[in-house]
Amino acid sequence: MPLQTPPLRGLHDERGAKFTEFGGWDMPVEFDSIQAEHAAVREDVGIFDVSHMGQIHVTGPDATALMQGLTSNDVSRLSVGDSQYAAITDEDGIILDDTVVYRLPDERDNSTYLFVPNAGTDETTHERWISYRNEWDLEATVDNRTDEYAMFAVQGPNAADRVDGVTEESVSDLERFEARYATIEGNDCWTARTGYTGEDGFELIVHWAAAEEIWTALDCQPCGLGARDTLRIEAGLLLAGQDFNPESNPRTPYEAGIGFTVALETEFVGRDALAEVEAAGVDERLVGFQLIDRGVPRHGYDITNPESRVIGTVTSGTMSPSLERPIGLGYVPVEYAEPGTTLQVVVRGQSKKARVETTPFIDTVQ
Repeated sequence: MPLQTPPLRGLHDERGAKFTEFGGWDMPVEFDSIQAEHAAVREDVGIFDVSHMGQIHVTGPDATALMQGLTSNDVSRLSVGDSQYAAITDEDGIILDDTVVYRLPDERDNSTYLFVPNAGTDETTHERWISYRNEWDLEATVDNRTDEYAMFAVQGPNAADRVDGVTEESVSDLERFEARYATIEGNDCWTARTGYTGEDGFELIVHWAAAEEIWTALDCQPCGLGARDTLRIEAGLLLAGQDFNPESNPRTPYEAGIGFTVALETEFVGRDALAEVEAAGVDERLVGFQLIDRGVPRHGYDITNPESRVIGTVTSGTMSPSLERPIGLGYVPVEYAEPGTTLQVVVRGQSKKARVETTPFIDTVQ
């Protein structure tokens, strides 16, 4: 099956980007270098094309009930312009995906939402929403609009100035997880103060046909998925399919460190199972760690205790460009999860000393 391509694939190619397959999409992994792009976001501003992320639109008299029943957070708290991070869980409380839910302006007096599943999951997520809507006999329209919208992330300490400089309406007054429509070059853009880097920034959802005009207007360092990964690991943020996977690495929100997304006072698929987990506690938790010895932790490497007994697996790892030291994430038994605990990571057959650290590894705005 051919890879899906973002609307600006040709423009990125002309700019000299290198590409990689991710979630069934052909996406830019770097433009100049991961280090230069990472530094731009930490020190100034950079822009990411994240059009591989899904876009599911839900509206109708029962839209809120449908969203509430299929996401772990409390959707009823959202006013127009609000957004929230949430998990999508199965009946056993296992994370199928994580997402951001946006409350859009009402359509025909009906509550309206846009939520963003991860790359390559939009079709199965759309089918899930349709299936439960029909099973629960709810009145809601669910549209997969992934092929209609592009999505850009403008991130960094100077992101607000850059975005505010091209929008007809000021957006610098938006708080974290607030959003509104703003006009760029005559085009309406859903502009949210959200991101995946640990820095201040905005994510803009724009019509596919307007993508090049808006990307060009924003005019800052283009960044690829390589820098996006190093930035999000430093911020201690999860990558779907890697830090959790319902098939190869099934985890609950409590194990994955996102228990704050679980509103047990609401009813959603997986709620009862998660209530039991919350009451009993977890056996393992996702932790951050840094290597004390030389080496770089990578996904799939074994984590051992000081006696070399395997106790876990690295889910994400990198050489941190900001900290200039190797860091990673992985699940370990709770007795090894306290910051300061000594572990080992097996790097290319050699045990490397590591220490559990508090995440995020850097100061963030999140």
